[in-house]
Amino acid sequence: MSETRSHRPQAYKNPFELLVAGIEEGVLSKQQDIFYQDAYITAFISITKPPNLPFNALVIPNRDFENLYVIPDETLWKIHSFSKRLALAYKTLFQVDGVSIRQHNEPAGSQDVFHYHLHVMPRFHKDLFHEENWHFVPNPIEERKVVADSLREYFQTTI
Repeated sequence: MSETRSHRPQAYKNPFELLVAGIEEGVLSKQQDIFYQDAYITAFISITKPPNLPFNALVIPNRDFENLYVIPDETLWKIHSFSKRLALAYKTLFQVDGVSIRQHNEPAGSQDVFHYHLHVMPRFHKDLFHEENWHFVPNPIEERKVVADSLREYFQTTI
């Protein structure tokens, strides 16, 4: 395995680690954004989304792993296995035309939160996702709550 170095700034406060711990002070994501959590992973609606999509969900490990290079295979499997269940939930609840998953590593790979996370995004025909020069935009807390509530109910009633 090749050596990797941490890209976390000095005195880095990991917002995802804080969210998993139930701490909201100083964290933009809120407990109400979480729609699934077990002993290994947490899934929640992100505070940002692509401009032409209704939301963006993140699936993260509960333990603190900075990126793809250091996350254990077992944890990675749990995250990706859940992403399949989430994609199926999107088909059922939101009648999506497709799903994209995305994951970034290191600043050169566009990683800006230094805790492994997988984006699972609903997709629709002509959503302009592949247009050049788009950036994530804010996703208001009220809109996040509606989606999180729907997904939470889905996962509470679906095995």
